[in-house]
Order: sequence, then C-alpha cells, then structure tokens
Amino acid sequence: MVNVTKGTLIECDPAMKQFLLFLDENMKLGSRFIIQDLDETHVFVSTDVVEQLKAKIDDFMDQVQAEKKPEHQ
Repeated sequence: MVNVTKGTLIECDPAMKQFLLFLDENMKLGSRFIIQDLDETHVFVSTDVVEQLKAKIDDFMDQVQAEKKPEHQ
C-alpha cells in the first residue's frame, strides 16, 4: 500500500533546521508538524502550518536582530 501525504519541502541552513526541530518537538504550533526529517538542510512539513511557521520564524529573526543592535551611547 502507498501512503501519500501533502506537505511542503523546506530548505534551510542547519541552524534554522534546529529551530524548526525545536518548534516541532515542543509542539509550539499546537501539534507536531514535521512529516520527515530528510537531511541536514531539508525537512518535509505539513502544508497546514506553513503560514504559522513563517510568522514564528519572523518573530524569532526580529528577536535576534533586536539583540544584535548596539545601543546608542
């Protein structure tokens, strides 16, 4: 029997992949969303969470950028 699952292939650097794995393992989007961990730079995820995932990544990147900005003296 063949199983077919609709999903989205994501290519990213290893650091971002670790963030995605963290979100998945801790169910930060309400449930597990990684269908298959393919290799160091690719994951196959549920299409249903792509927009939520983009928002989480944007929030994370905003936090990283805010931490990197030097304060004006």
